[in-house]
Amino acid sequence: MTLSIQYLYYLVGAVLALTAIATFSDRSNPKRVSSGLFWGLYALVFLVGDQLPPLWVGVGAVAMALIAGFGGVAGGQHKSPSVAEYAASAKRLGNKLFAPALAIPLVTMIGTLSAKHLSVGGVPLLDPKNTTLVSLGVGCVLSLALVCWLTRETPAQGMRESRRLTDALGWALVLPQMLGMLGLVFSDAGVGKAVAYVTTTYINMDLRFVAVAVYVIGMALFTIIMGNGFAAFPVMTGGVGVPVLVGVYHGDPAVMAAIGMLSGYCGTLLTPMAANFNIVPAALLELPDKNAVIRAQVPTALALLWHRRKLKVQHNLARKVRRIDSRDTRRLFS
Repeated sequence: MTLSIQYLYYLVGAVLALTAIATFSDRSNPKRVSSGLFWGLYALVFLVGDQLPPLWVGVGAVAMALIAGFGGVAGGQHKSPSVAEYAASAKRLGNKLFAPALAIPLVTMIGTLSAKHLSVGGVPLLDPKNTTLVSLGVGCVLSLALVCWLTRETPAQGMRESRRLTDALGWALVLPQMLGMLGLVFSDAGVGKAVAYVTTTYINMDLRFVAVAVYVIGMALFTIIMGNGFAAFPVMTGGVGVPVLVGVYHGDPAVMAAIGMLSGYCGTLLTPMAANFNIVPAALLELPDKNAVIRAQVPTALALLWHRRKLKVQHNLARKVRRIDSRDTRRLFS
């Protein structure tokens, strides 16, 4: 039997379903009904999402967005160990605490590299189409087993900690998947063509500096909006990068793509939409200001963004000079 990614979806859906049930029954949560509904809808996507019509899945996503938008997702009160208990546990385990965390990437790497050799009766053990993701899921399960063995706790305690973490993160936990959907919507809606029309119609792209600035700043702005540089990349590259920087100014596509993604990462530092990088750390550290991480990253992002723009212009000029020099050399020896 091949271990497909669908089994991992079922596992994630089961965890979310248990979270929804526990939230519904948590009377310490002032918004237990709306919060439970939010996590229940999210669980359905993993459990039966492939069997539902796309329209129903879309309606569920809109319902989740409305619940989160109107502040319907809240956490309950959880009983946490005391500081003395934390200290005693850390002293007893020592550096063994790092073993479960390191086991996840280790198992993922081993599974990815050895997947083609893992088969039973000619049937692959891991899904060949999603080897890395399946290996990652197996690594997480093995890490949980290792944690239970080291801490002498049960999987039920792991489920309680999972719910506590889910409550701490709230709607930000769902944001990466939602942003992935947003990128597909932008691509199918032809936003790249609209960007190309607006930039070439209302902005003077005859100057190389302006063209580079539009591309670099546009990548950062679209990443701020979409929260994902990979989602912003096809929009700006299809609208400005390829037709203008490569097609008109004959820029190097590899350098254009690299600097475009780096500019997108500058936008990642400035937006709460990049929940994994900016909102989740603030929630895990229980910072009073949820935007504290973003505020600390603003100077770095702006400095890098300015540097990328200058680097792109310098590279284009150098490339043009090399091209002219090569033509002159061929003319000289012809």
